[in-house]
Amino acid sequence: MTSVLWNFASFVIALGILVAVHEYGHFWVARRCGVKVHKFSIGFGKSLWKKIGKTGTEYSISVIPLGGYVKMLDGRVEDVAEHEKHQAFDHKSLWQRSAIVAAGPLANFLFAIVAYWLVFLIGVPAVKPVIGEVTPNSYVAQAGFQSGMELKSIDGVQTSDWESVNMGLIARIGDKQMTVTVQSPDDLGQERTLLVDLDGWNFDPETESAMTTLGFRPYSPQMHLTFAHVQEDGAAHKAGLKVGDTVLSVNGNSVSKWQDFASIIRDNPDQPLAIEIERDGQTMPLTLTPGVRDTAQGPTGFVGVSPKVDAWPEEYKLDLRFGPLESIGRAVEKTKQVTFLTLSMLKKLVVGDVGLNNLSGPISIAKGAGATANYGFAYFLGFLALISINLGIINLMPLPILDGGHLLFFAVEGVTRRPVPEKIQEMGYRVGGAIIFALMSIAILNDFMRL
Repeated sequence: MTSVLWNFASFVIALGILVAVHEYGHFWVARRCGVKVHKFSIGFGKSLWKKIGKTGTEYSISVIPLGGYVKMLDGRVEDVAEHEKHQAFDHKSLWQRSAIVAAGPLANFLFAIVAYWLVFLIGVPAVKPVIGEVTPNSYVAQAGFQSGMELKSIDGVQTSDWESVNMGLIARIGDKQMTVTVQSPDDLGQERTLLVDLDGWNFDPETESAMTTLGFRPYSPQMHLTFAHVQEDGAAHKAGLKVGDTVLSVNGNSVSKWQDFASIIRDNPDQPLAIEIERDGQTMPLTLTPGVRDTAQGPTGFVGVSPKVDAWPEEYKLDLRFGPLESIGRAVEKTKQVTFLTLSMLKKLVVGDVGLNNLSGPISIAKGAGATANYGFAYFLGFLALISINLGIINLMPLPILDGGHLLFFAVEGVTRRPVPEKIQEMGYRVGGAIIFALMSIAILNDFMRL
C-alpha cells in the first residue's frame, strides 16, 4: 500500500511539473503576442487553490491532476467586445497563432534539455558497457562479438553506458542490420566496426531483453554461492540459512554458479528442495521451500537471499558528471537521441514493426515515477526529461485534438488563405478524440495486464 501511495504521489508531482511547463509555454507566448488570458489551470475540475494576477488572469490548481489548460480570449467560443478584439486569439495573425500553439511542445523539449543539464551537472554513477557473456551462434556471435569487448557506438550514436546501449538497440527493432563499434582489451585502443544481421530478430520488451535476445549479457562482477544477506522471515531464514552459508548442492546435484542456483529457485515455487550448505567448515543438509510470487510469466519462486558479489573493477566505473558548459552540449545531444528514438518507435508502431502491446499508460508512468524518485533526484529528473520529450512529440502529432492538429489546420490556412471550415474542424476533433481515446484505452489495458 505504501508503494502505491508513493507511486501515485510521484506521478502527480511529475505530471504537475510537466503540465505546468507545457501550458506555461502556451501562456508565455500568448502574453507576448498580446492575447488576453482568462485562466491558467493545472488540473481540471474544482479549484483547490486560485489567485487573480495583476493582469486579471486566474491562476488555479484544480482537483483532477490529469492535465491542464490555458483559457484565452477567443471570439470562436465567446462574445468579444469591440475594444477587446485586438486581444483575442482568433484575431491574431497566422504566425502568432501558430507560435502560441507550438510553444507548448517546444517548452517540453526545452525543459528536457534543462533537466538533462542538471542530471549531468549533478552526476550519476554508471559502468562502461563491457560485454560479459556471448551466446554461441547468436546474432552478435556471428557478427564477431566477444566477451570483454566494450561497445563504443551503435549506428554512429555513442554508447557511454548501458542505458545508451539499450536505447540504441531498441531503436533498431524492425531493422535489417545495425553497425556496432567495439573495442577489445587487446586492441590497444583501436576500434572496430561490426555488422550485425538483424533479419528475423524480434522480442517482447515486457518479458525479454534486447541484449539477451541478440545473444549477449553485460559484464557483472562474479557472484558467489555465499550468502551476503538473508531476509528476515523469508523462506531462506525459515529454513535455517544464515549470512556466510555457501550452497554446495540442490537435490543431490552440485551447483557451481549463483545463476544456476537462482534459476532452480525461480523454477520451483512452493516445492521443497534438499540443499547442502557449508557453514564454518562443516557440511549441513537443509530443506528449503521457495515462496511464490505471481508475475506476468506465471508463478515464480523466491527465498529472500542475495549473494556475495565481487567489487566492480575501478576501470569499469564511470561518473557521468560534467562542468556547466559541457553539460549543455551533452543535454542537447541526449534530448536529440531520445527524440529520434521516440520518433523511430512511433513510426514502427504505425507500420507494425512494434506491437500495440508496447504502449504504456498512467499506471506504468506512475511506477516509473516512483522507482526513479526512490533512486534519487538525478534519476527522477532524467525520468521527467524522458516523459517531457514524449509529451512534446505526442502533442505535435497531426491529430486535431492535439497541438499538432491545430498546426495542421493553420498550415492549410496558410496555403488556402482562409481558415478551415468549422464543420471540418469539428469533425476532425471528433475523429482525433476517438483515436486518442482508443490509444489511451489500449495503453491502460496494457498497464493492467502488466500488474
